[in-house]
Amino acid sequence: MALTFDPFREMDRMTARLLGGGGAAAASSWMPMDLYRAGDHYVVHVDLPGIDPGSIDLGIDAGTLTIQAERTIGGGDQRQWIAQERPAGRYMRQLSLGTDVDLDRIEASYEHGVLTLTIPVAERAKPRKIEVQHGGGGQSQIGTGQGSSESESSTATAGSTS
Repeated sequence: MALTFDPFREMDRMTARLLGGGGAAAASSWMPMDLYRAGDHYVVHVDLPGIDPGSIDLGIDAGTLTIQAERTIGGGDQRQWIAQERPAGRYMRQLSLGTDVDLDRIEASYEHGVLTLTIPVAERAKPRKIEVQHGGGGQSQIGTGQGSSESESSTATAGSTS
């Protein structure tokens, strides 16, 4: 699974914050994320504190996962702000998914301000064993990453020739 990184977008964000054009509006597009693989699936944790779960929108188009959410600060126009440091606005993040994931079985949950996505690895991308036919009529298995060893293959071969 590959992540999309646009260095120009990141430079624009940093420049806006440094020059004072930042504030809540610039910070509202930032969405911290953790991504890791655990066995046969990927897990993504996205921090979205204060987000109404109904505003979260997830979509996949051409292998790109788009996460969108909105955080509003209520109270109407009658408030006179003394300090407003908590960002509000529309959040968006895109992840480019590889071909080794099962797009139809992605699961999402939102709890305690954290959106969690579980993205299963596709069956075709999982390690598996391949059976090898040989002249003695026996079969042996050659592993592709899950516990088989050269001694297992040679034992199976030696046992079939005697």
